[in-house]
Amino acid sequence: MTNKAQPIKIAILAMGGEGGGVLADWIVDMGEANGYVAQTTSVPGVAQRTGATIYYVELYPIAQAEADGGRPVLALMPLPGDVDVVLASELMEAGRAVQRGLVTSDRTTLIASTHRVFSIAEKSALGDGRVDSAQLLAHTARAAKRFIRFDMAQAAEAAGSVISAVLFGALAGSGVLPFSRAQFEATIERGGVGVRPSLKAFGAAFARAQGGDDGEAPPEAAAAMPTPQPRHPAVRALVERVQREFPAAAHDLLLEGVRRLIDYQDTAYASLYLDRMAAVAALPGHGDHRLLRETARHLALWMSYEDTARVAALKTRATRFERVRGEARVQPGQVLAINEYMHPRLQEICETLPGGIGRWLMNSTLPKRIVERFTQHGRVIQTSSLHGYLMLRTVAAMKRWRRSTMRYAEENRRIEEWLQRIAATAQCNPELAVELAQCQRLVKGYSDTHERGIRNYDTVMRAVERAGAALAPATLRELRDAALADEHGHKLQAALAQHALA
Repeated sequence: MTNKAQPIKIAILAMGGEGGGVLADWIVDMGEANGYVAQTTSVPGVAQRTGATIYYVELYPIAQAEADGGRPVLALMPLPGDVDVVLASELMEAGRAVQRGLVTSDRTTLIASTHRVFSIAEKSALGDGRVDSAQLLAHTARAAKRFIRFDMAQAAEAAGSVISAVLFGALAGSGVLPFSRAQFEATIERGGVGVRPSLKAFGAAFARAQGGDDGEAPPEAAAAMPTPQPRHPAVRALVERVQREFPAAAHDLLLEGVRRLIDYQDTAYASLYLDRMAAVAALPGHGDHRLLRETARHLALWMSYEDTARVAALKTRATRFERVRGEARVQPGQVLAINEYMHPRLQEICETLPGGIGRWLMNSTLPKRIVERFTQHGRVIQTSSLHGYLMLRTVAAMKRWRRSTMRYAEENRRIEEWLQRIAATAQCNPELAVELAQCQRLVKGYSDTHERGIRNYDTVMRAVERAGAALAPATLRELRDAALADEHGHKLQAALAQHALA
């Protein structure tokens, strides 16, 4: 090119429902209303959070185009190293923009929200697949010439608007475009839809960006509040037992375990948890109480395994209905319908029933076929209706005979074997005992997810038995990480073969 004049190049990365298209249209409308040739294109992403849509906008002054003797030819897609402004509706999308080379330290102003919407890869990982947000922020900040970021989802919610209006306000506040605040606001007003909340969100974001806020607002120091004492005598006795019998370093996890198991079952079940933890507290270990803390965490998780009664209870809680109403932004006078897609298998139904009835149904012929016929295609239950709600509440009430079920007997057997392995290992190798405690991470979820986890857990435990005292803690950690790396167990088998434990 012989002409040094270049268009203003803006890339927008946004997920479905966040108004990325509206934001792109606002920028185009603003440009065209103020003497610019504007063009926008988009490449749709994939649904279910595996990728965002990329909107691309170029602006070129009409006066410059006339001086050049024609109309400019504008690009259809952003090129690495050739973008002036990148707007990202979520932190991972900012990271993806950096990965694609759209953000450069000599040119690009990056405006992004710091909240996270976890990707499919993060959520489907058997272990903790979340990307470290602190590292992502640091890497993204190094890549950009200027990085404006704050929790824009929270700002949008506070204004009763959508994140596109917040991004538009932050773009205006950054001062990177040759338009005034009045011109930005006039664009929103011309849109004619949700003007008041959009302007409110725009104004808050404009002030945040104008204030030079390139990071999260520092948290206010919270005043120390005394821990409230439970009113129920049985619960109070459990809390006092934790404070009396266990080291202070483990109180937070133990108290959370007690709270979780009372919610899951009852105080007697939480008392069983403390009985088991008392035995762990007596084991030899280091002064950091790491074995006690890790076992407290994972024992509480295992004892609150997800059966059909637990799932039904979680789906019919008032707090869940309130959360869904908030996320859907239900307005007064609007009706919200919540449909649950459920596909219980025969095995899960049998495991929910009292042991004798469950075993009879599992080993029967005609009754088994009838149940399988009614469950093979799954069901849609509307928990926002009285019928659907009462149906799931009936299932949730089955927790009263949980300790007599087939599932409880099986889970209890595995828990006791796990605790015995930890106790025996701690006598000679406390570090290995900690790694054994963390192997509970393999057991999670329900249905097929639970089956795969149990299969991998059993495979790792057989390797532990074969290796005996010669097994190094790092080796067990490697086996556990391999089991969490893929659901089919291929990496675990490769790791077992590498260490001659297959």
